[in-house]
Amino acid sequence: MSEVVRPEQGWLATIRIYRDPRLWFIFLLGCSSGYPWVLISSAMTGWLKDANLSRAAISYFGSVTAVYAINFLWAPVLDRVKLPYLTHKLGQRRSWILSLQLLIVFFTVGIALTNPAASLMWTSLLALAVAAAAASMDVAIDGYRIDIIGQEAQKLPAAAAMGVAGWWTGYSLPGYLAFHYADRFGWSPIYLGLAALLAVLALGTLFVREPESNRDLLQQKAAERYQHSQSHPVLLWLQVTVLEPFADFVRRNGVKVSVLLVLFILTFKLGESFLGRMSIQFYREVGFSNEQIAEYSKLIGWGATVFFTLLGSLLNTRFGVFKGLVIGGLAMAASNLMFAWLAQTGPDEHLLFWTIILDNFTTAFSIVAFVSFLSAFTGVAFSASQYALLASVGNFGRTSMASFGGSLVDWLGGDWSLFFLLTSLMVLPALGLLWYIMLLLRQRGQQL
Repeated sequence: MSEVVRPEQGWLATIRIYRDPRLWFIFLLGCSSGYPWVLISSAMTGWLKDANLSRAAISYFGSVTAVYAINFLWAPVLDRVKLPYLTHKLGQRRSWILSLQLLIVFFTVGIALTNPAASLMWTSLLALAVAAAAASMDVAIDGYRIDIIGQEAQKLPAAAAMGVAGWWTGYSLPGYLAFHYADRFGWSPIYLGLAALLAVLALGTLFVREPESNRDLLQQKAAERYQHSQSHPVLLWLQVTVLEPFADFVRRNGVKVSVLLVLFILTFKLGESFLGRMSIQFYREVGFSNEQIAEYSKLIGWGATVFFTLLGSLLNTRFGVFKGLVIGGLAMAASNLMFAWLAQTGPDEHLLFWTIILDNFTTAFSIVAFVSFLSAFTGVAFSASQYALLASVGNFGRTSMASFGGSLVDWLGGDWSLFFLLTSLMVLPALGLLWYIMLLLRQRGQQL
């Protein structure tokens, strides 16, 4: 595990970290990472709601994002396979990122040409294709972020913050435009516009710098560990590509910490995931319009998230990732309770404003600590594969398990307040696991 240390430096020196151009490359690619969630989550939920689909159908549709939970299965391919021509021109990371961005543009145009009210199956299949390409792109982007920062532990929170700020920029600003103009133009033209914007964003990939790393050398050394088995060359390649990233992860962290880490990741953001999956549906049922959702959830929410992300980065850099995770976890519970209050009062814009502010503080602060935490457990040789494995565990809760949110609300008789109360309690087991993991790390002399 790469040890994350708290630098003994002043606030001004901490802020100066953001002059590093690599962090702005991470921000730009983070925008591309967040963009697909507009296409298959928030905007799609609004479209399906306007098409008069049921709560359960809308939440089950979100199951297409479950592909994010299994992208670790093919993540080793993005670490090892070099795309013809593009890898020579752009490098390993950028070639994969650009190719997948263009695929998402193509599938988005396909969605724009469907009508989910009449052909939900086709819309679902195209959304699944977007999700698969986006989940693969995330693997390449996360690998890029880890590779370009390398072992500079003090910059991990800053890199995480820029990635998160980029993610929310790519998610919120296009989402704002989509909801703001949906009632005026309709959802099909909106999706064509979103495809065009993503094509423009993909051009930015040509201007970021490819990371320099000794990945090829380390992978060659990993291959030498398997050569004694006298395997066929194809089998040897598969052993190094598929098996070694996960074997290396367990060797470096130990079995006990590895298992506890997986359990923590699975449960930490579960309550927030249930909230996120059902938030658009909740806003509409409470009585907020598409335009109000655009103004508060997307535009104001984006500004708050970016601000709190940078603030969270500074605090995590100064005081440590462990404290950041604890604060983020407790804030998640409080955020869900604010939504329960909003469910009781109805479409109150002032309360919605403060609910959005707290929710975005929670999201930003916890994700910076969370991403820094996961990045610290990855190695150089298989950074994309190992981060994808850890992130996929969290995505399983965020996508697969949270897809039952609509059914849970129905089971509770449409009682949104009780729903948010239950989700606020979901973080408590994760905080207990975090305390135990940190105790084991401190016994080894490692500190976060």
